Amino acid sequence: MVGRIGRAGAGVGQPWRDLRKLMRKQPITPAGTGWAFRAAPLLMAATVLVVAAVAPFATTSSPLDPVADLFAVAALLALGTVALALAGLDTGTAFGGMGASREVTVLALVEPTILVSVFALSVRVGSTNLAAIVGATLRDPLLVISPVSLLAAVALAVVIVAEAGRLPVDNPATHLELTMIHEAMVLEYAGPDLALVEWASAMRLGVLLGLLGTLFAPWGIATGAGLAAVPVALAVFAAKVAVLGVVLAAGEVFMAKLRLFRVPELLAGSFLLALLAVAASFFLG
Repeated sequence: MVGRIGRAGAGVGQPWRDLRKLMRKQPITPAGTGWAFRAAPLLMAATVLVVAAVAPFATTSSPLDPVADLFAVAALLALGTVALALAGLDTGTAFGGMGASREVTVLALVEPTILVSVFALSVRVGSTNLAAIVGATLRDPLLVISPVSLLAAVALAVVIVAEAGRLPVDNPATHLELTMIHEAMVLEYAGPDLALVEWASAMRLGVLLGLLGTLFAPWGIATGAGLAAVPVALAVFAAKVAVLGVVLAAGEVFMAKLRLFRVPELLAGSFLLALLAVAASFFLG
């Protein structure tokens, strides 16, 4: 019956099995590549880990909260993207250069929206610290349903899809040279290096979904200095990311990839929503 209707999809553990298989293979470095190609996987993974460590996903009383600044987090995410784009250029291949140019174009449209949408939330708090923004929302839960939060949430959701390379902006499962963005930059990676890139990309998606859930649905986050509530907060955070991941996967079923020249229009619309959120934060604040 499965063969008649269609091919059965892989299980949820397939990405981990792929990573295990890649880790057992021999790393291959293309001739002529330099330090940018070799350092990109490590730098991309390191930036994601730092953001995951400093962001207030589980508690607002972490010793790292003072460095969890909006601009620092956005800069770290951009640094990982730029490192991978430089690696694509370092290969000297047509695919690598094409993917790098497309990725930087998307980055130039995504990063301002991330900054502006979260800045709209910071206006009413008077701080760009993520823990302070989350704490203010926990003290006044009605802020979640304000026009500022709704506009900023939609804008941030759109750019997260673009930043993570998901449909309709990019298709992570394609290898068609006319459509691929992320895959074009990593075609020359193999073995453990490719495993690290794929793991960092998955972690990046999890961190971005975590930021969306933390900023606009912060319930469950521990606010005290004790450690007893942290395990519960981590479980709630995992549930939020899982729900957002299911919503993203369900949405991709009904969406087709946009033409590359239509992507700036989508991202420009999200930037406009972010600007409206900032304007609303001043008029309604």
